[in-house]
Amino acid sequence: MTIPAQVTRFLEMSLEEDLGPGDITSELLLNGQRSKAVLIAKSGFISAGLPFAREVFRLVDPETAFKPLAKEGSTVKKGALLAEISGKTASLLAAERVSLNVLQHLCGIATITKKFVDAITGLPGSRARIVDTRKTMPSMRFMEKYAVRMGGGGNHRFGLYDGILIKDNHIKAAGGIKKAVGLAKKGRMHHLLKMEIEVEDLKGVRAALEAGADVIMLDNMSIPMMEQAVRLCDGRVMLEASGNVTIENVRAIARTGVDLISSGSITHSAPAADISMRIV
Repeated sequence: MTIPAQVTRFLEMSLEEDLGPGDITSELLLNGQRSKAVLIAKSGFISAGLPFAREVFRLVDPETAFKPLAKEGSTVKKGALLAEISGKTASLLAAERVSLNVLQHLCGIATITKKFVDAITGLPGSRARIVDTRKTMPSMRFMEKYAVRMGGGGNHRFGLYDGILIKDNHIKAAGGIKKAVGLAKKGRMHHLLKMEIEVEDLKGVRAALEAGADVIMLDNMSIPMMEQAVRLCDGRVMLEASGNVTIENVRAIARTGVDLISSGSITHSAPAADISMRIV
């Protein structure tokens, strides 16, 4: 994997925050020793983020050897080894916390995403897919969306620049759904740039259909209202369910017949996986 420059800068700043002018403890205790360490799973989860963990060790010391032992997107059992690392002991300890912080967070995202994906897989009559949102930690979006894919989910737009999504505030500012969609159609760069609009009720669904939206987001609708929206659209547009999606209700949402189910919780509220580094 090629690590984007933005991710590298984020990791560099994270190391600067943790290390400052240097690891005072290692400077007092270590004098050129070399060691081998392993990353150990202390719980079960989905593996995601080892390329970024490796980048942290490389940034601290390019001579550090990092050997992944788990496949990205695979199920890791408690006690399994994720990676072997060897090099200067001080370098290993300098990279430990930042690499683990990133890895634990991304494995947590992949794990909760997999739970959502598994919950709707194989439902009769459902074609729904789990996708993420822009509710990500600042500067971690590339990594977090990568982790969603490792958990079997899909990515929504990456940022404000790569997809048209007309939300409630846009509609109010533009003067209504029809005007908002019309302006977006007139100004979009090319026909391949899809246009999605957020609606809150069936009146909004009808207006979005009449205006010619490509995708309609059903925002915080009840299950019965989603079912009505699906019947109303009758396959003419792609439908996305969003808002208050939980592991408890995601199956019911998928059964309505929507195409996409977006959840911010899979990135902003994913419990971290439990991983540690041990010198061996």
